[in-house]
Amino acid sequence: MKNIIFIIAAMAFLITGCDDNSGDSESVYIGGQINNPETDFVIISKENKNLDTLYLDENNQFGQDFPSLDSGIYTFTHPPESQIMYAEPGDSLVIWLNTLAFDESLNFSGKGSEKSNFLLDMFLKNRKNNDLIITYYKIEPAEFARITDSIKSNRLDRLEKLKENNEFSEDFLKIARASIDYEFYDLRERYTFLIKKYYNNFSEKIPDNFNDYRKEIDFNDAELQDYYIYTNLIDDYLRSKSIEYCAENHEDHKRCFNLNSYKNIERRILLIDSISDIEQLKNEFLDRLATQAITMAERESRLDSVLNLLESINYSNLNEARQLAEIQKNYFNGKSLNEFTALDTKGNLLKYKNIIDSPTITFGWSIYSPAHHRWQHDIISNLKEKYPEIKFLGVNIDLGEREEWLRTLETFGYSKENEFQIAHRSTSRETYKKYLNKVFFVNADGTIVKGDVNFGSPEFEGEVLEFLNK
Repeated sequence: MKNIIFIIAAMAFLITGCDDNSGDSESVYIGGQINNPETDFVIISKENKNLDTLYLDENNQFGQDFPSLDSGIYTFTHPPESQIMYAEPGDSLVIWLNTLAFDESLNFSGKGSEKSNFLLDMFLKNRKNNDLIITYYKIEPAEFARITDSIKSNRLDRLEKLKENNEFSEDFLKIARASIDYEFYDLRERYTFLIKKYYNNFSEKIPDNFNDYRKEIDFNDAELQDYYIYTNLIDDYLRSKSIEYCAENHEDHKRCFNLNSYKNIERRILLIDSISDIEQLKNEFLDRLATQAITMAERESRLDSVLNLLESINYSNLNEARQLAEIQKNYFNGKSLNEFTALDTKGNLLKYKNIIDSPTITFGWSIYSPAHHRWQHDIISNLKEKYPEIKFLGVNIDLGEREEWLRTLETFGYSKENEFQIAHRSTSRETYKKYLNKVFFVNADGTIVKGDVNFGSPEFEGEVLEFLNK
């Protein structure tokens, strides 16, 4: 049924698109239909700059002719989800998707759609590899090298077959081949990290040339700065290099794997600042690392160190970092949450001292990050069964959106017990979103005892057990 609807919609949009740009073969038509829309618009952007907002009509359809788009990767966003696509002059792209399964249902049709479908297929395969890596890292380096070589070879073969049946431009082929290379690099980068952390006896078997691909990484590829495979590889590279630097300079190698330590984050900040000249790409990583360093700080001296570091590299968002640092001072170890307030699902305004009466772990979530809050609640649901002695508090950050919050609880079947929504906030939702990967371990008296743990990290459950046994 979905395919029939999609074909009908695609034909209608292609006819419309051809009519719209019949006199201009260099324009790009982008249109489509969204089933179960979350909002009434879509956004087309490139390099973090919004090019246009297209509104859905009464049939949840949209479409527009773009007379002067350059060839390259674009981002298609239907908040809160997004995906990339490839467009070049003369293309006519028709998008169909169902928000209940955004990436899995997404289809591109029309002239030039094969390019976007190839990149989408790479995304879905890459996501499967994220699961497979958990199994792969337990095998020896030689076998892992064989597997990753095979994956790369299969990707290249598929691209060559598509090339035989389509007139791909050299610009697209360059990006497509780069996407295959960077996926291959990232698999090896993540394997190197996991082996050294969890199976160090295997690390001695890693061949000397295993990471030679690092010489081929271009940290200044402007064409790929919107591409998740490229940015994921850079992220994992920074992580590996910071750990390797630590191991070379410190005897306690185990501590080198603490990705929230100031020294680790400092190393990554200095590294990305030195290796990339693309301001937007560099700032994306600097923003993320600065946020991590500040929200994981447990004392004022660390905040001072972070701000001094950011100032030394002329960080462009230093004022925002200072504001976040002021907020973080409320969440140091030893601080009390007792006077903070929240709304329960019945609309009662409560202070935390009336909510927290046992060892408690709090986590924040937003209705505008559905994939993220599903992942969070799945983890919490599992932990609730294992550790009934601990109270787990879900705190929704979407102030003033009570009905939407309650509807989300119902839609996703989340237990309403110990679910709350913030009642007041002193800064923007964007600032609070910086805390969505952070949890607080809180004593029965409302005192924070630990706040530098990343939600869902491999060490997370171990930290929960340590908290319980104190």
